[in-house]
Amino acid sequence: MNAAIVDTDVVSMLFKGDTRALAYQPHITGRLLGISFMTLAELERWSLERDWGQRRKQELVQHLTRYVVLPVNRELCDKWAEVSFAARRKGRPIQTADAWIAASALYYDVPLITNNRSDYSAVDGLVLLSA
Repeated sequence: MNAAIVDTDVVSMLFKGDTRALAYQPHITGRLLGISFMTLAELERWSLERDWGQRRKQELVQHLTRYVVLPVNRELCDKWAEVSFAARRKGRPIQTADAWIAASALYYDVPLITNNRSDYSAVDGLVLLSA
């Protein structure tokens, strides 16, 4: 299966129609795209922080139908713990949300499409696709 996880920033760029999103077209075209439950949570928080109206929130809901929201389970929690611990052990702690996104890509054994390669640099075995 040709699938990938998309990180929060890339989903946001695609949603906003940011011109930088065009560079990700080769990575997303023809793929089954997933997002971590954490990406969904971050996007929902952003809508609250920016005081979006109902129309904009509905546009986000519509945009997110392009992605499979990946559920959390015990094995994914174990993978998150491994990712977080390994990064900290290397002296390069990873943010909680980024650790969930990386753990999802590793758990499902698919590449991660990201605009922030350096955020994931301490994660061994992670295949990154970026512009």
